[in-house]
Amino acid sequence: MLPIRPRQKTVRDDWAAYMRARADAARDAAVKRYFATPLPSWDTPIADVPMAALDMETTGLDERRHAIVSLGVVPFTLARITPARRRYWVVKPPRTLFASSITHHHITHSEIAGAPDFDAIINELLSLIAGRIVVVHFRNIERPFLEAAVRARRGEGVMFPMIDTMSLEARLYRQTRWARFRRWLGRPPVSIRLNASRSRYHLPLYQGHHALVDALATAELLQAQVATHYRPETPLGDLWC
Repeated sequence: MLPIRPRQKTVRDDWAAYMRARADAARDAAVKRYFATPLPSWDTPIADVPMAALDMETTGLDERRHAIVSLGVVPFTLARITPARRRYWVVKPPRTLFASSITHHHITHSEIAGAPDFDAIINELLSLIAGRIVVVHFRNIERPFLEAAVRARRGEGVMFPMIDTMSLEARLYRQTRWARFRRWLGRPPVSIRLNASRSRYHLPLYQGHHALVDALATAELLQAQVATHYRPETPLGDLWC
């Protein structure tokens, strides 16, 4: 178990004030409702935090040139995953699918032909994650793509705190003295990809690159990370970003 050092509350941690300001300024009704729903405070024990694992498949890695094609959301807590409330959407990207992206996420032209635009799911998506801390594996995809997609359709984006399970793995296996020593020796870094990370906790191997499956895999990974390296009373602010 990692030694837990208490963190001082900083401006970066004060998501509550940010959420209130966004709720006051928001013009779109769904965006306003999302930001008006209080999130757990930074000092809430992680065991008491309602969460929602989120994953998305995209046509590429640049939110300025690529688009979302599917999303999966799985509500959960540290103690329980609630698959009955899971949601999965395929959405039609505003740009043409490339063969390389189809190979990656296996969503074809025929599947998106009758799919709705992302705008049609925004209200339901924001309602599902409202009041929950979103958990992802590699926030540099989900955060900018979601922000850009909502902004393009509602004229204002959504930014909120996340727990990034990849970032938690990086703390353990990329940012320690031992990890730096391994790099100095010329050894390859430990993989912190989703399936490689899950294998360290003896979690089952799932078929990747399906948004709903990867969301479930991310929820299970966080539960294992906290059980192994943290404590149920670890404050949320030690984990979110």
